[in-house]
Amino acid sequence: MKRKYFWLTGLAAILTVFLTFNHSVEAQLPLVPEFSGKSSVFNQSSNKVASGCVRIDGRCVIEITATPSDLSDRISEVEQRLNEILPYYLQNESAQVKVRQQTEEQLIDLYVVVEERETRLLTVTSEDATLKAMTIEQRAEQISRAVVEGLQMARRERKRSFFMVQLQKGAIAIFLLIAATIFLYYLERQSRKQKASLHAAVNNNSQAISTQISQNQRQQLAEIKHRGLQIARFGTWFSGILYLVGLFLGTRFLQVWMINVFRIPFRLFVVGLGVYFLSRFSFILIDKFTAMLANNYLLTPEANLRLQLRISTISSVAKSVVIISWTIVGILVGLSVVGVNIAPLLAGAGLIGVAISLASQNLIRDAINGFFIILEDQYAVGDVVGVGDATGVVEAINLRITQLRDTESRLITVPNSEIRTVTNYTSNWSQVDLKIPIAYHSDMEKAISIIEDISNSMMCDHEWQQNILEKPSLLGVDEFSAQGVIIRVWIKTKPLQQWPIAREYRRRLKIACDKAGIDLALPQQQIWFSSEDKTESQ
Repeated sequence: MKRKYFWLTGLAAILTVFLTFNHSVEAQLPLVPEFSGKSSVFNQSSNKVASGCVRIDGRCVIEITATPSDLSDRISEVEQRLNEILPYYLQNESAQVKVRQQTEEQLIDLYVVVEERETRLLTVTSEDATLKAMTIEQRAEQISRAVVEGLQMARRERKRSFFMVQLQKGAIAIFLLIAATIFLYYLERQSRKQKASLHAAVNNNSQAISTQISQNQRQQLAEIKHRGLQIARFGTWFSGILYLVGLFLGTRFLQVWMINVFRIPFRLFVVGLGVYFLSRFSFILIDKFTAMLANNYLLTPEANLRLQLRISTISSVAKSVVIISWTIVGILVGLSVVGVNIAPLLAGAGLIGVAISLASQNLIRDAINGFFIILEDQYAVGDVVGVGDATGVVEAINLRITQLRDTESRLITVPNSEIRTVTNYTSNWSQVDLKIPIAYHSDMEKAISIIEDISNSMMCDHEWQQNILEKPSLLGVDEFSAQGVIIRVWIKTKPLQQWPIAREYRRRLKIACDKAGIDLALPQQQIWFSSEDKTESQ
């Protein structure tokens, strides 16, 4: 931590020395430096013109308009005339500057007058006036004042007293920048700890789902706060550097360069940031809705696992839809801010939609079928289902596909449009269906008594009774088969518990039958020999 502060202090010192050095060099140069990327251009689609800045020493003095193809040339022409005027104005400390206006055919020409020297600057057009919602006369007067103030500022900037004031501003800015960085770093560290604790709480599946959803909301808010602090730290440094390099004449070209280079990336970054935060806030609203639904049913993991799975699935699908929707909006807005005219794209959206629908009919069927699967609660994540020839645990479900994991850990992906019949083994409750074969020569009454005792013992066993919903139903002798007498038992269980309960029941039954001398039936086959066939063979 101390090392980090040391480097920050060192960087501040380097910046101060660099700015001082640049001023000492610049003070010897009467001419303005060359500024790359000197105009900031943006389209005004309403009147099909563009506007940009005319700069003196990198400062935006006035804003003029032209067609997009001619704007750069007009700005360069005006700036060239100002660069010709500035050295003459700076050489004479007592020289006064003013702007003369001359009206010609409803347009106003502006002439910059320095002592006896007069230079034509530009013609104020109706587009220039419309840009600021003024008349041509008002706009001409505004531009005249701005040009005079810009030239006077250029003279003041080259004085040592002005530099000392700027140096003080820079020192204060550096101090505030370091203080803000330390403060944001402290907040970010606290936010990181909060995120870690909330993440551990959300992963605790033993809590009621309403509690889990509420904690998930807090986690989303903590994530937004953490990302916001990171962006604030980055923005503080970027804006601080931008401000510092703009304070001094020798480094202001860096400010202009940064503004022009990072304009489009910055706009796209803001759009992406907006999409991210809107998605996060949408997640919070979804979690709030699911939390209200969970509270209405007073859900706990023991009370209604089925509805918990459904809520989890609906929440997951809703968040996927939200991400896709905001991403599409973000792409359209991103294209718009970089200057792409999206009006034809939106106008042709209907035709594009028809073309896409024809080309992606299977995808649309997948989405529709997936929507009804979730709406009708046919199955949810965690259910054991059979779809066609595939059987397994539902690992993921969205509007397009369902993914199953079978007993051999193979991941099976089934498009929702291909799902016709679904066998759900774990919807709301499950049932053990035991068919117990008893040998024909065994005592049936004794066998039935043993089976009933095992059912009662499992109902009284603390380890198993919580998973058995009702007393086991002994149906009695169900059929006579080649294998033996079949006794049938039904045990109603919680979802997913039918298989472990059936295995435990069979284990106890085998031990009890062995002790009681009851034989479990084996497949039998009788072979008959005819005496006539035997005589003929002799």
